[in-house]
Amino acid sequence: MSNKPQPDTCDEIIFSSFFKSHIKALRNFLFYKYGNINQAEDLAQDAFIKLWQNCASVPLEKAKSYIYTIANNSSLNEIAHQKVVLRYEKDFTGLDKTNENPEYILEEKQFQSKLLKAIENLNEKQRIAFLMHRIDGKKYSEIATELNISVKAVEKRIHLALLSLRKEIDL
Repeated sequence: MSNKPQPDTCDEIIFSSFFKSHIKALRNFLFYKYGNINQAEDLAQDAFIKLWQNCASVPLEKAKSYIYTIANNSSLNEIAHQKVVLRYEKDFTGLDKTNENPEYILEEKQFQSKLLKAIENLNEKQRIAFLMHRIDGKKYSEIATELNISVKAVEKRIHLALLSLRKEIDL
């Protein structure tokens, strides 16, 4: 049994290094899961702020799971808020003043709405794999490694996501 001192999460150099090595992955995780880059960046920053505030009680070996748990819980709270905002936007009948054909504008809004709703309706596993592949351009093997699943599972999730999106958008 060795009495080697454990790295201290409260040490600024260690914390800074931990931050630099995990911020992008956490932000991308939140973005793929919830689809909003600004929200993902804010929630990732907030998770690290909470880690810093509680650094004395969070050992470095548990810091990664801590920031992911904090970020995920915060994002679930944010989603509840966004649903209220989206309901308001849906009911709001503001005038769009552009020179484009009103029929085209309507069709574009309807398609965008259908697409966002279809992506929102995907189950979480399919949505994450689909967005990691289509938005971030990651290969199936990279996605499999990050999600700790097989490449076949990634293929199946993305295939099912595409089928679901096609079915919902073609309605």
